[in-house]
Amino acid sequence: MRASEYRFVTVWKIEASLEHVWNAIHDPAAWPQWWTCVERVIEVESGADDGVGALHRYTWKGRLPYRVRFDMRVTRVEPLVLLEGVASGDVDGFGCWRFSSSGDVTIVRYEWRVRTGRGWMNLLAPIARPLFEWNHDYVMQQGGEALAKRLDARLVGIAHREGTQTR
Repeated sequence: MRASEYRFVTVWKIEASLEHVWNAIHDPAAWPQWWTCVERVIEVESGADDGVGALHRYTWKGRLPYRVRFDMRVTRVEPLVLLEGVASGDVDGFGCWRFSSSGDVTIVRYEWRVRTGRGWMNLLAPIARPLFEWNHDYVMQQGGEALAKRLDARLVGIAHREGTQTR
């Protein structure tokens, strides 16, 4: 069965300092404390001081009745600018966080390019793709709102698939 491919882009705009936003995203072990869709993060390998080489095992749960589990290895870190890695497990692919600022607003752009590795997801993809995409958007919406709350900041914008503003 052929794997289904997905490409997601989410942009968060948060009235918080770039450093505070970076620190929250750069610490995935703490995500379950504030991002309710992240059920569990286990550090498998610590990697270098900057995080390159670190391997974390994630368990995610959106609105739909399934969980997604995968390992993510950090492949590149540019402090306050970029954090990227490769995923393997229920999904295989690439994820990249990019950070910038405009005035008092930090802009976080997350790109997620993956192939599904679970047979049932691939089997249902022709009819369930819109539901899988909706579920991903829910997870990212909840994450942006939760990050803003964690930082005692205001989420001033969120877009899915660049150009589609939902807030």
